[in-house]
Amino acid sequence: MERDMWSWAQLLGVLAASAALLIAVSTVRHILKQRRPRGFPPGPTGLPLIGNILALASDPHVYMKKQSKVYGQIFSLDLGGISTIVLNDYDAVKECMVRQSDVFADRPSLPLFHKLTKMGGLLNAKFGRCWTEHRKLAVSCFRNFGYGQKSFENKISEESLFFLDVVDTHKGKAFDPKHLITIAVSNVSNLILFGERFRYDDNEFLHMIEIFSENIELATSAWVFLYNAFPLIGILPFGKHQQLFRNASKVYDFLLQIINRFSEHRTPQLPRHFIDAYLDEMERSAADPESTYSTENLIFSVGELIIAGTETTTNVLRWAILFMGLYPNIQGQIHREIDLVVGPNRIPVFEDRSNMPYTEAVLHEILRFCNIAPLGIFHATSRDTVVRGYSIPAGTTVITNLYSVHFDEKYWSDPEIFYPERFLDSSGQFIKKEAFVPFSLGRRHCLGEQLARMELFLFFTALLQRFHLHFPHGYIPNLKPKLGMTLQPYPYPICAERR
Repeated sequence: MERDMWSWAQLLGVLAASAALLIAVSTVRHILKQRRPRGFPPGPTGLPLIGNILALASDPHVYMKKQSKVYGQIFSLDLGGISTIVLNDYDAVKECMVRQSDVFADRPSLPLFHKLTKMGGLLNAKFGRCWTEHRKLAVSCFRNFGYGQKSFENKISEESLFFLDVVDTHKGKAFDPKHLITIAVSNVSNLILFGERFRYDDNEFLHMIEIFSENIELATSAWVFLYNAFPLIGILPFGKHQQLFRNASKVYDFLLQIINRFSEHRTPQLPRHFIDAYLDEMERSAADPESTYSTENLIFSVGELIIAGTETTTNVLRWAILFMGLYPNIQGQIHREIDLVVGPNRIPVFEDRSNMPYTEAVLHEILRFCNIAPLGIFHATSRDTVVRGYSIPAGTTVITNLYSVHFDEKYWSDPEIFYPERFLDSSGQFIKKEAFVPFSLGRRHCLGEQLARMELFLFFTALLQRFHLHFPHGYIPNLKPKLGMTLQPYPYPICAERR
């Protein structure tokens, strides 16, 4: 018995010593990694081990803009041993993302990306064959099944009518528009991905979209930053990163089901939608051992395209409705422009945009002011480079602070003020602004930009053609955004009364 107890004591001692050694080695490794490489941009001093992670727990885009006043347009952060540079202001973003587009087109090899998509799929794929093939296929499908067809505009208009009819059922009483907008916007992407739309009462699909939205919020939590720095915390049964992983597992199972469902009765080489086109590529490249097309990457790609096609446009429209309730004078000017150009008897079409400069200016100001994706998706350098005399090693994580671009005093006068007229010239005609980049820049810019612009205009103008929007009496909206990879408004009630 004493010998057994002694053996257990020895074992526990060995385990404790091993754990202590691992912690010590890990600590030394992180301390060494926290040393900025020679010639690296300066930045704020961080805490031991975790670096600047805690500083990003609240409004990281605002924090980064403030730090740029101290350290310059290009500065560095330490995300728990992960060397990172931040690009602030339009000039810095353009210099890197446009003039060195290939160098800054990679994705960082973060544990989160490996866990969720194994660095495959489309949005998180490394800059190489996988990304090139999947991006080319996605662009082709968006063009062939989406905005490249004149008939697709009619499908968006048809979806807007479904949306308006459901809004009408509230009879001018207050309701939260988030659910309806989410389904309506998602259905536009669904037509490209699956060839069909989902019903507004399809609770299973809505639940999946809600999980996507939750993961967008969780992806920028301090727990996720800590997981990227210390992936060993993945063994802990608690933390927001675990909720994100559980959500992702549920979504992948659901996506596989709908992929199987919408690929039934498929005719090879006669694709009806993205899934068919992807399966055609899988079959065409089946003999190629280096092929990046796979069922797994199809699941990742479909999920990423649903997120990209739903989350941002949905939140732009939610902000747009909120600002119409907040500024009835602006809404009134849009009503007058719609009445003049479109009238009451036909639904707006995309060509009306050129004759509706004020409406265009309002939509652009909402995109600028609300900064739906303030930090975009993190980039990485594909090779060593030099920017403004700073040495940036290959594999460095890169954050583009688009919030700082849209609030860059060099290009925007009084950027803190919501002022649509900044997009109009002295004669009231719409003018483009160089530093307006809500869809980012460079090789990784949003591939759905044309589709998003069409959706925003058609949904927004159709809504205001039919309704006058206002808040319930006495309601004061919360204008502080809900933090995540996207900035969305907190839930709010709106009344939509027939005009």
